[in-house]
Amino acid sequence: MQFLSEDPEHLKSVKRTAAVAVAGLLAALRITKNKLSDHKFLFQGAGEAAVGIADLIVMAMEKEDIPEQQALSKIWMVDSKGLIVQGRANLTEQKMRFAHPYSELTNLSDIVRCLKPTAIIGVSAIGGAFTEQIIKDMASFNERPIIFALSNPTSKAECTAEQCYQLTKGQAIFASGSPFDPVRLEDGRVLYPGQGNNAYIFPGVALGIVACGVRHIHDEVFLIAAETIVEQVLEEHLAEGRLYPPMKAIRATSLAVAVKIAEYAFRNGMASLYPEPEDKAAYINSLVYSTDYDEFRIDSYSWPENASTIQTLTK
Repeated sequence: MQFLSEDPEHLKSVKRTAAVAVAGLLAALRITKNKLSDHKFLFQGAGEAAVGIADLIVMAMEKEDIPEQQALSKIWMVDSKGLIVQGRANLTEQKMRFAHPYSELTNLSDIVRCLKPTAIIGVSAIGGAFTEQIIKDMASFNERPIIFALSNPTSKAECTAEQCYQLTKGQAIFASGSPFDPVRLEDGRVLYPGQGNNAYIFPGVALGIVACGVRHIHDEVFLIAAETIVEQVLEEHLAEGRLYPPMKAIRATSLAVAVKIAEYAFRNGMASLYPEPEDKAAYINSLVYSTDYDEFRIDSYSWPENASTIQTLTK
């Protein structure tokens, strides 16, 4: 089994993180009522995780019929030296793709105020990078700002769910890489932060790939996984602030992802399984181990009471 572009061990975590982040963004669109290409994304962090997420965003925009260069123009990145812009020295090839003509800025708060992004995505592992001023600014020029603090553990999160929700009075669409408790607002609403857990991605992707014998894994597989996860998010979940299905539904979510990947694999000649199952959902479900038992104890029977007594034989 191979990824098409690079070493699979190097890519596994990056691809999963990208897919779950994009799933959260696609769910956010159901709240903002627009398209990915209507947004401007600013990444705090420009490493592999940021680039992986950004590449998948570009792929998703291309499905909206947006040319690649136009999609790239909507994505900005900030690294340890500041805003990545054209003409800045010592940019890697990966970072160059996201370098745009602009003044060199080093302070994240200034960058947010100048660019006015609709979404900020933290993947830098700098705890508290999304300051009170940045969060308030995001709410001042966006009706529903998208704020994703994806770094973990919790101490490395760019902001907490409570900070984000309280400072924006519940306006923000929030997701995190670490778990946060529900937040009660002054108006009585309770919001449940969405955690972008990789567990939403890898069980379903792996199941779909193994079930139909995919040998080469296209990036499209991870976008399909993201899109499928969003389909499992109900309107009632969005109303509560959740961008992902409840974790208690992870089994059903993983099965749905696996089926979509299998359909894609057979449709595009990537599956090695023959013959093609007519009912892919039933076939894949049959491969899943079940831990449900009617009874954990082994069957046992009582010895008849009268058989245990001393019996006297009579002639």
